[in-house]
Amino acid sequence: MLIIIARITSKGADSATFFTANKQSPWYLVAFGMIGASLSGVTFISVPGEVGNSFFSYFQVVLGYLVGYFVIATVLMPLYYRLNLVSIYGYLEQRFGFWSYKTGSFFFLLSRTIGASFRLFLVAGVLQIAIFDSLGVPFWVSVLITILLIWVYTFQGGIKTIVWTDTLQTFFMLSAVVITIYLITKEMGIGIGEAFSQIKASEYSKTFFFDWNDKKDFFKQFISGAFIAIVMTGLDQDMMQKNLTCKTLKDAQKNVFWFSVVLVIANLLFLGLGALLYLYAGQNGIEIPARTDGLYPLIALNHLSTFAGLVFLLGIVAAAYSSADSALTALTTAFCVDFLNFEKKEESLKKPIRLKVHIGFSVLLFVVILIFNAINDSSVINSIFKVAGYTYGPLLGLFSFGMITKLKVRDQWVLPVCLAAPAISYVVDINSAAWFNGFQFGFFILIFNGALTFLGMLMIVRRGNKEGLNPA
Repeated sequence: MLIIIARITSKGADSATFFTANKQSPWYLVAFGMIGASLSGVTFISVPGEVGNSFFSYFQVVLGYLVGYFVIATVLMPLYYRLNLVSIYGYLEQRFGFWSYKTGSFFFLLSRTIGASFRLFLVAGVLQIAIFDSLGVPFWVSVLITILLIWVYTFQGGIKTIVWTDTLQTFFMLSAVVITIYLITKEMGIGIGEAFSQIKASEYSKTFFFDWNDKKDFFKQFISGAFIAIVMTGLDQDMMQKNLTCKTLKDAQKNVFWFSVVLVIANLLFLGLGALLYLYAGQNGIEIPARTDGLYPLIALNHLSTFAGLVFLLGIVAAAYSSADSALTALTTAFCVDFLNFEKKEESLKKPIRLKVHIGFSVLLFVVILIFNAINDSSVINSIFKVAGYTYGPLLGLFSFGMITKLKVRDQWVLPVCLAAPAISYVVDINSAAWFNGFQFGFFILIFNGALTFLGMLMIVRRGNKEGLNPA
């Protein structure tokens, strides 16, 4: 189905189609398809499993997202449309200069490469255990086939194809959650209304926490959620590239507002599923895995019907592909536009260059996934993924400094500042409990990281500047 969609959407495709979909995407398709790209295969299995540890506290973060998406729609989107950007990091060049521009794009390329590889690695591991091991297919072969399939349906139409394929993938992912909820309630011998009552009566439904030292504290999670949305959507080429394919700014803003509403509903479904999984496990004496990520796959593949297992596999594949395909296209776009000066090249040269870059990033994702598999240490791999998350802090600092002030900086010092901030943040984060009387940053570390970058930018301000609000 994905390849058929790709064939239809890639007819007559050129570079403008690949990067911007000729700015003809219907806003409602972008809004719905972004759900799949936002949630990914990690969310698909992690959010339900985490309910056993953190209950519904993640919903505090989701509420914060709404504030973040409001800022994206009202502040960032008008800026991007006014500057007519293909790569959003082009703003940094216009505001600060060459090195700031390259630094912003570099941090995106680094974090998205590691993040996309990590997400695909987790899903590939589940599929390997569920299907490929019994067929005698090696891990590297199943990963290679996965990436080849993604490349096949994205290499020609790019973002135009992805807008449509993400819609299909989001539908399958959300359908998998809804169907699984129905099947579990049927196995438990209760209706949807009774299931809701049991969830509400259980400890799992506890949502709000007010303990400043606890990483689940409402204020830390709500504020962090707002900044996570701003940074990981509004300052992320992968997510914003879809928004920038809408015909007008007004359409793009409608897309963001409706996407945020549907995302809240989708996360409630995942949290509700998580609570039901734990209630079902308790009712049937199923031992909870040491890593709670394994609970949903365990029950869907081993304790429910074959149909439920198939639904789960369809859902997790859809979630993984919707995240990975847009990441691959965004990586190609950022590298071509930000590092190869793509817009200045002749049209006849663009397609072969774009094709080589697209292949190159496909190979890179494949290699990084195999490295994760070779490490085979969940704590190390999770640490690597967490470090990749720190790279969004410098983007937050750079964009906020550029938009809040009109100060000029010594551009050549921007990269050292952006390297130092996440390194310091990581050291502070892992020692925060010991250094700050039990205080844990949690998601709040993103704001700390961005603040350090902002402070570093103040330290490299050119002399003779006067601080003020930036008209942008």
